Amino acid sequence: MIYLDYSATTPVDSEVLDTFIKATTNYFGNPNSMHKLGIDAKALIDASSKQIADILNIKPNEIIYTSGSSEANNLALKGICYKYKNRGHHIITTKLEHSSIIDTIPFLEENGFTVSYVNLDNNGLVDINDLKEKITEDTILISIASVNSEIGIRQPIEKIGEILKDYPKIIFHSDITQSIGKEKIDLTNVNLASISAQKIYGLKGIGCLIKKEKIMLEPLIHGGKSTTIYRSGTPATSLIASFSKAMRLSYQNLEEKISHVKELSQYLKEKISLLDIDINSNSYSIPHIINVSIKGIKPEVMLHALEEKEIYISTRTACSKGDYSLSVLEVYHDIKRASSSLRISISHLTKKEEIEQFIKEFSNLLTSLKLK
Repeated sequence: MIYLDYSATTPVDSEVLDTFIKATTNYFGNPNSMHKLGIDAKALIDASSKQIADILNIKPNEIIYTSGSSEANNLALKGICYKYKNRGHHIITTKLEHSSIIDTIPFLEENGFTVSYVNLDNNGLVDINDLKEKITEDTILISIASVNSEIGIRQPIEKIGEILKDYPKIIFHSDITQSIGKEKIDLTNVNLASISAQKIYGLKGIGCLIKKEKIMLEPLIHGGKSTTIYRSGTPATSLIASFSKAMRLSYQNLEEKISHVKELSQYLKEKISLLDIDINSNSYSIPHIINVSIKGIKPEVMLHALEEKEIYISTRTACSKGDYSLSVLEVYHDIKRASSSLRISISHLTKKEEIEQFIKEFSNLLTSLKLK
C-alpha cells in the first residue's frame, strides 16, 4: 500500500495509541470528581495542557478542547459573532477556507451578519491592501487559514496579525490545522487558532481552539463542568493525553522532517511536470501538498484506478462538497482546471520508493485511461 493522503488524515502513531490505552486504563476517573481518581485524571489533563501550551508558546488556560477542527472553527466563528454582536456584524474571510468555515458563513448571514471575501493575488495570497480596504467600523472578525488544505498555499498570518494590531477591536482567527507539525508557526498576534489531532498522527475526535486570554466567546455547548467555561462536557482525559503526546512527537526533529518532505516534493514535481497535467500548487505552497489537474480524465476515475493498485490520493479535501475544487477555482479562475484536480499529500513517513512507484503507475494510467 502507498498512502499519499496525509492531509486528509494520518495513521495513529504507536506511541500516541499507547498513551491513550494507558490513560484509559489508569486514569478512568471523571476529572470533575473530587476523589483521588478524579484528582489524578485532572492532574494528567493539566500536565497535557501545559505540554501543548509550551510547544505553542501559549498559556494552558488558553486551550479549549474540542472534537476537532470543524468544531473549533464553528466555535470560533459563532462564538465571536454571538458574543460581540453589539460591537458589529461584519466578518472578513477568504474562499480558500475549510468547509467548516465556508459552510458556517451562510448560517451567520441568515442571522444578520455580513461577510466580505478578501481578494487574492496571482499566487493565491491574501491581498493585504484589499484586506485593509474591506475593514469597516462594523468588522468584528477576520478568519484566514494558515495553509489551504487543497493547494497548500501558506498565508502570511504572522504579517496579517501584525497589521491587525492597529485594529484592536477586530479578532483574528486562523485555522492552523494544516500547519501544525509541518512548520513552525507564531501565534503571537493570532487571537484564535483551530487544531485537530488527526492531522498529526493522533486519534480522531480530539482537537482544540486556542483562545487568547482577553478574548470572550459564547459557547456552543452549555451545561456541565469541564476544563473551561467555553465548552461544557466531561473532559476526555485519554484523548487529551494522547493529543499532547501527538503534539510533542510532531515537533521532534522537525527540521529533519521538513527537509525530507521538501526533497520528495521537489522530486515528485520535477517528474510529473513532464506529464500532460497542470500543477496547481506553487512556490507559496507547503511541500506536503501537491495539487494537480489532469486533462481528459475525470479525477475520480484516476483516483479509483490508483486505488486498484493500492495507491491512495484524493480529489479534494475530505470534507468538501461539490464537483470541483473551490480553492483551485479561486486561484486560477478556470472551472475545467478546478473540476479535474487531484491532491497528493506526503509526509515525513513517505519513502522515495513510494513516490517512484506512484509516478510510474500515474504515468501509465494517464496514457491508458485517455485511450478508453
